[in-house]
Amino acid sequence: MKIAVPLAAGRLAMHFGHCECFALLDVDPAGRNVTGRSDVDAPPHQPGMLPAWLAERGATVIIAGGMGQRAQALFTSHGIEVLVGAPVETPENLAAAYLAGTLQSGENACDH
Repeated sequence: MKIAVPLAAGRLAMHFGHCECFALLDVDPAGRNVTGRSDVDAPPHQPGMLPAWLAERGATVIIAGGMGQRAQALFTSHGIEVLVGAPVETPENLAAAYLAGTLQSGENACDH
C-alpha cells in the first residue's frame, strides 16, 4: 500500500492541487507501520492530471485537507481511496492514524 500526502512546509497542504510536493509513504497494513518514504515535487497544477500522475507512482490512498468533488471522482476511478478533511500534520502521523483507524477527518477544505 502506498499513501500519498500533499505537502506544504513538511506538513499536510490544505489544498492538494497547490502543494509543493507529495510524500509517498510505503506502508505495511498488516504491521500498521510506514516502511519507506519518498518526496516528489508536484507537477504544475493542471485540473484532472494529479490522479493519473499519482496512480502511476503507485498511490493507493490519498490523504488530503481539501479536494473538489471532480478530483475525488477521478482518484476513485484510478483505484485510489480518498480521505478529505484531514488535519495539518506530518505524513507519518497521518499514515499512522489511518493505519490505526483513528484518522480524524473534518470538513473538506475545498468548496469546488
